[in-house]
Amino acid sequence: MNVKIIFVRKIKFMIFVIQNILMIQITNYRGFLLEILKAIIKLCIAGFLIGFLKSYDAIIAIILFLKILHVIYKNIIIAETKNWILLIGMIVTGFGGMVGENWGVGNNYWKYHEVSKELPLWLPFAWMLAFYFLYSIESRLIAFLTNKTISNKLIIAFWLSLLVPAFGEVITINLGVWTYYWPYQIFGVPLYAFICLVFVHMLVYGILSFICKKWKIKDIVFT
Repeated sequence: MNVKIIFVRKIKFMIFVIQNILMIQITNYRGFLLEILKAIIKLCIAGFLIGFLKSYDAIIAIILFLKILHVIYKNIIIAETKNWILLIGMIVTGFGGMVGENWGVGNNYWKYHEVSKELPLWLPFAWMLAFYFLYSIESRLIAFLTNKTISNKLIIAFWLSLLVPAFGEVITINLGVWTYYWPYQIFGVPLYAFICLVFVHMLVYGILSFICKKWKIKDIVFT
């Protein structure tokens, strides 16, 4: 069978899956899938970077901090329209993530390896960039929605919060960065972790949606 025909059939199958699982109408499935593929590649690079440098948490912290400075510079300092919602989301996620990390490690639900302290230095920066990563993906995927309603945006936010962070965790966990001690695991990520990740990110989503509504701020993701 012609390779091109096989490829087209696979694309059509992926389109069918996306349309039925996500329950949304998309204008350009090729562009939609391309954005997802690019996000997966970036996530793999970040996961492998943290995995291979896990013994040098200060170096990872510096790299992630510099990335945050770059994000702030690009989206606030030199941007014509300052994206303060993005910065607020990063700060809130970083704070909420660290509260969860202290709770989880303190109760021996998971443990980080090859670090001098219980929590790696890079952890708050990773949480902040996790929000930026999800926000960036969602803002690009929303462009392909037929109907850019809040309900459709919530569907994308939910699936991204459920799958994207967990995929990154699969990479870092299997590279020995940390270990979960909760049961019912999928490639090292327990069911409870999926629930916690969705809870944190959707809670931040709710907070930012409220802020945008309260102060009439227009945002591609939250309004």
